[in-house]
Amino acid sequence: MTEQKQHLRTIRSFVMRAGRTTLGQERALEEVWPIFGLSVEAGMIDLQQVFGREADTVLEIGFGMGESLISMAKDAPQKNFIGIEVHRPGVGRLLSRIAEEELENIRVYSEDAIDVLDKCIPDASLNTLQLFFPDPWHKKKHHKRRIVQPEFAQKIKAKLEQGGCFHMATDWQNYAEHMMEVMESAAGYSNNAGTNVYSPQPETRPVTKFQRRGEKLGHGVWDLIFNRDV
Repeated sequence: MTEQKQHLRTIRSFVMRAGRTTLGQERALEEVWPIFGLSVEAGMIDLQQVFGREADTVLEIGFGMGESLISMAKDAPQKNFIGIEVHRPGVGRLLSRIAEEELENIRVYSEDAIDVLDKCIPDASLNTLQLFFPDPWHKKKHHKRRIVQPEFAQKIKAKLEQGGCFHMATDWQNYAEHMMEVMESAAGYSNNAGTNVYSPQPETRPVTKFQRRGEKLGHGVWDLIFNRDV
C-alpha cells in the first residue's frame, strides 16, 4: 500500500517546460523575490503575518505569465492574492509586474502546488481557489495527470473557508466535462450555477490574450464555480 501511494504521488499534473528568462525577469527574481516570494521550506504560513492584515485571500494555481493575476490584484486591492507557478520565466515576469505596478497584495510560490497546499496553507483559510486553463492532458492515456481528481477536490475543500469557492476554467470541452463529473460527485460542494450547469465567466476573471486568441479560432471556454458547503 505504501509503495502504491508513493507511486501515485510521483504522477505530476505539469511538466517543466524549457524556457529562457529575460534579463528583466532575472533581475526581478533576484531583487523582488526576497520581498514577495514564499517557500515550502518555511512551512505553514500565517496569512495575517504574511500580508500584514486580515483580508479575504485568493490562491491561484498555475498563473502562467501572471497577466490575469496582476489584473485581479489591481482590481481588488482589498483582497490578498497568492500565486503558484513552477515555470521560472512566468515567476520572473509576475515579480517584474508586481514591482512595476507597486502592488502589495500578492505573494508568490515557485513550487509544486500540491506541496504548497499540504505544507503551507492553513485549513479553512482561503476565500477562493482559482485554477484557470490547467494542462488538459488531452490524450486519454494521460488523463490520470489531470490535476482535477476526486482526491484533489477534497484537498481544496479543506483549504477553503465555509462558503468559499473553487473556480475552474478550461478551453478543452472534454476536460470541462471531466471537471464537472469530478466536482458534482465531490462531497461537501455545491455548484454555483446549478447541478451540471457551467457558470458564465464572471467579471472577476480577466480575459487573457490566450483566451482571446482561442475564441478567435472558435474555441469555447467553460467556467465551473463550486462553493464549499456551510
